[in-house]
Amino acid sequence: MDANLCYYFELATNVATKISIFAAIRSLPPAGNQQYMIMRTFARYILCCIIALVPAVSTALAQERIGGIAEFDKTVYDFGDVMLSDGPLSCTFNVKNISQKPMLIHSVVTSCGCTDVKWTREPVMPGKSGTISSVYTNDEGPYPFDKSLTVYISGIGKPIILRLRGISHEKKLSLEEMYRIRFGSLGMKALEMKCGNIEQGESRSDETTVANLSGSPIQVSFTDVSPNLSVKVTPNPVPPRSTAKLQFSVKADRSLWGKNWYYATPAVNGKKYQAEENGKNAGSRIGIYAFTKENFSSMTKEERDNASRPIFDSSSYTFGKIKAGTPVDASFTFKNTGKADFKVFKAEADAESYSVGEIPVVKCGHEGSFKVRLDTAGMPAGEALVIVTLTTNSPSRPIVNLFITGYIE
Repeated sequence: MDANLCYYFELATNVATKISIFAAIRSLPPAGNQQYMIMRTFARYILCCIIALVPAVSTALAQERIGGIAEFDKTVYDFGDVMLSDGPLSCTFNVKNISQKPMLIHSVVTSCGCTDVKWTREPVMPGKSGTISSVYTNDEGPYPFDKSLTVYISGIGKPIILRLRGISHEKKLSLEEMYRIRFGSLGMKALEMKCGNIEQGESRSDETTVANLSGSPIQVSFTDVSPNLSVKVTPNPVPPRSTAKLQFSVKADRSLWGKNWYYATPAVNGKKYQAEENGKNAGSRIGIYAFTKENFSSMTKEERDNASRPIFDSSSYTFGKIKAGTPVDASFTFKNTGKADFKVFKAEADAESYSVGEIPVVKCGHEGSFKVRLDTAGMPAGEALVIVTLTTNSPSRPIVNLFITGYIE
């Protein structure tokens, strides 16, 4: 049996694919003649396509459900690297009605005139799907682009943001120039990626483009995957000298609030690698960042009116001028003017070293306070700004940003 075709056989991940490959191998004429060489080349091409497509069908990531009404196949379409000469770029988002009532896509608003959009105008019946199709002109120059579509759907009290993004190039670049981080033969542009905001009870998906920098197919798998994170590469195996989509999805968890990192360790053909960038060690895993907050989409107007509502005496604390290493104790006071208890799920600051005191649950009409202690050792000299972020149970203020400012000598 031809050694190269055997390699494809071993990469196949299910029985049906292996049978197809075995049949193709058995159909080859005897080795050593011209017909054999032609058919072998053709068979390798077909088999590469077969094994690339099958995993994409069998291991799809969870789709995004919003408000118990709409389910999107994706909310981000990443075109990857494209040429200006490619002209306009088009994509389609599919949205399924998962409720028991007809669903109407009221309107879709584009972020700029460079993006055109069409959508299903008639009501979408329960269990059926509609589409939102968009075309980006791709004529803004050789730059990264990130365009948004703001979608309004009946029964969902918040707009849904869809995104089209990619990088336009004026001249052709090699895969090595575009994908400078390497896990063996797997090329990437970044080790850290953002997944955006997630509301409890839902999940959020995104994707980025990766590349096979070698002349042979590679099978990409992931180990040490954080709970609530799903990640895969499509197509997989990745054909030689080709790109693929690294798709990831984060599911909200009520034990995790606010800013969180999720991790996974890539393996190429079963082997783990230390990532290299410009010849330097860049770590052994990828990181996905997401922000989790409460889900208020099912609340009625009456429930919102009867919810908690915090009012802070001041949204900032100024510590004046201090020497580096001097600790700062910032104090914040607030009153709950709502009709339900006010609760903070998580408090965090964008500082290297800090601690947050206990934040009490505050009843209607009562006041509460808490302190944030900053260790200024190691903070850069000059004007300082630290943002304290609270993730709360208030539909009027689900995220509260407070500020600590001053000058460090």
